[in-house]
Amino acid sequence: MNGDERETEAADHESLLTVLRDNLGLPGSKNACEQGECGSCSVIMDGDLVCACLVLGAAAAGRSVQTVESFTDGDRLHPIQRAFVDAGAVQCGFCTPGLIVATYSLLKRNPEPSEQEVREALSGNICRCTGYGKILEAVDRASSAMYRR
Repeated sequence: MNGDERETEAADHESLLTVLRDNLGLPGSKNACEQGECGSCSVIMDGDLVCACLVLGAAAAGRSVQTVESFTDGDRLHPIQRAFVDAGAVQCGFCTPGLIVATYSLLKRNPEPSEQEVREALSGNICRCTGYGKILEAVDRASSAMYRR
């Protein structure tokens, strides 16, 4: 879990999202739709972007899971987080953790995505507060900060 070995119990029916939030004290992944439609619970498992609400907690045993909590280094924000703040892409903040994780997943695969590629990569993340313009700007800023200095 976020680079550290973690051990916890998970009931047969519990989702990874429940295990993260309730058992491991990692509240960054949000519980919104519980159907894999909104992206608020996005995490990276073994390098792949997944909705934690659709993965059984027990299925994560022995696998690498990265949550939004892994992006900060103490009080220092990750360049993606900083870009979201600087671009004004954080409104109520509920969707932001999922968007941060999805952006990280995208930029690891494609350091300089086109706007269409960004739209496609983030299409599984719903934000009810913005018109997505600021989110697109944030992804571009993050790409620049991380790769195009």
